Amino acid sequence: MTRIPNRSHRRADIAIDLGTANTLVVERGSGIVFDEPSICCFKAFDAVPEFVAAGAEAQTYVGRTPKPLKIVRPLRNGVLSDMAAARELLRFATRTLRPAWRLARTRALIGLPADATEAEQRALATAAVDAGLAEPELVPEPLMSAIGVGLAVDEPRGRMVVDCGAGTTEVVVISLGRICFSRSARGGGEALDRMLIEHLHQLHRFQIGSSTAERLKLELSSLLARGATSALLEVRGLDVAQGIPRTIAVPASELLAVWNRYSQEVLGAVRAALAETPPELCRDILEDGIILTGGAAMTGLLACLISDQTGIETRVSEAPLKAVADGLSTLLGEGR
Repeated sequence: MTRIPNRSHRRADIAIDLGTANTLVVERGSGIVFDEPSICCFKAFDAVPEFVAAGAEAQTYVGRTPKPLKIVRPLRNGVLSDMAAARELLRFATRTLRPAWRLARTRALIGLPADATEAEQRALATAAVDAGLAEPELVPEPLMSAIGVGLAVDEPRGRMVVDCGAGTTEVVVISLGRICFSRSARGGGEALDRMLIEHLHQLHRFQIGSSTAERLKLELSSLLARGATSALLEVRGLDVAQGIPRTIAVPASELLAVWNRYSQEVLGAVRAALAETPPELCRDILEDGIILTGGAAMTGLLACLISDQTGIETRVSEAPLKAVADGLSTLLGEGR
């Protein structure tokens, strides 16, 4: 079981949602002070790496970096994959904090996946300390999402939250302030991006980058949510056969099969969690429904699928992208 950090723990100055796609920093008393992509750019990365940019600025470099520049993402599938990039991103994200806190070594809460291993937890804590943060306290992101959407997690009642992040989709059952059961599907929204890239390459001999795949995913989700499966999506990229850039039109109905493969993985995680949940908690979930948070939940497509396949009312939270940050903000405010 994973529980909420002790309510009597030392007060943190900031909280960080270090996500695969975006990083958010919440400052006590100020709210969200940083919200930018989780990405870094280095120079001479294969020799002695020199930090060049991070966040929104580094995002504009994606797919456009000549040697010796290199784009690096600190996280993959929701967990730390590059220590240097994580350290520099955390330094960059916390550079505008109050001077008094920086001098005293800022105390921080940092969210991480509920199923993170001890090695992954140690790696994240080390990167945070190297970035200048003091003894970071790690907290499970799905639990923060539940708090962020206003669920009374301390009650003796089962709550199910599906946190659909870019790097991982986590399904948790919460009761008495603890995560009782959790299941995850590593890959998250980024997995759907990769599926779209592979589909276009295999079927159309057409190559696109990650930024184009992200835009295509959002457009596809919007069309499918409206039931416009006959619509065409314009995609710009490289015609591999001819070796020239061009634009092609792809039917939404064709890409529906790709989305279905991704959604079935999420549905499988939900079913696995329900199968291991005790009957009393299952009754609570049946009565209260399932809450979806995270970027992949925004269109409501997953909510409809889960409702149809499980018979349990499933709804998207009001601010799914900010759920973890809102939960961290609530935790920061405790003890006032």
